[in-house]
Amino acid sequence: MRSDHPRPQLILASASPRRRQLLEEAGYAFEVEASAVEEPPPEPGVDPSAYAAHLAWLKATAVAGRRSSGLILAADTVCSVAGAILNKPEDRADAERMIRLQEGRDTEVISGICLRRADRPEWVGAVEISIVRFRPLDDRERAAYLDSGRWEGKSGGYGVQDRDPFVSVARGSFSNVVGLPMERLAALLVAYPELGGTG
Repeated sequence: MRSDHPRPQLILASASPRRRQLLEEAGYAFEVEASAVEEPPPEPGVDPSAYAAHLAWLKATAVAGRRSSGLILAADTVCSVAGAILNKPEDRADAERMIRLQEGRDTEVISGICLRRADRPEWVGAVEISIVRFRPLDDRERAAYLDSGRWEGKSGGYGVQDRDPFVSVARGSFSNVVGLPMERLAALLVAYPELGGTG
């Protein structure tokens, strides 16, 4: 539901059109300034939640360093299968590897989000986890999907917002699987009452 309450001055530290759309649909006023942070690959054995949270913090901190005011919102989403982290596929072969790994399994979609003030070193963060059910594909379905290129730029190689028929959100926030857990964001914004409510 949209609100007439004043909004915080948000700065989205992401070029993701999906995150931008989620914020717009929720009625937030915001600017976009992509962080341009080069995401370090996960260290062996790193906890997926800690990794996603750290990347969100890195992105928020990078943008905060370039601004004199505002509240920076950064997020990072990864998929995890049995503790293995799946980022964005590097190429078609990598996308196929990720798809095959997830087929017939429930996988975790983990988003780390960070809100950081630009005018002082103050921040809050959170991690949201949703479960996605990935049905098995036959060879023709898999090849057609990989040929389509819809896996490009998407953690785990798929996007529920594209209505890909082989994935469904089994538990948790749908917007989290898209890339930004809106319910958790609203809860975090409560930490900044002087910047305005979220409705």
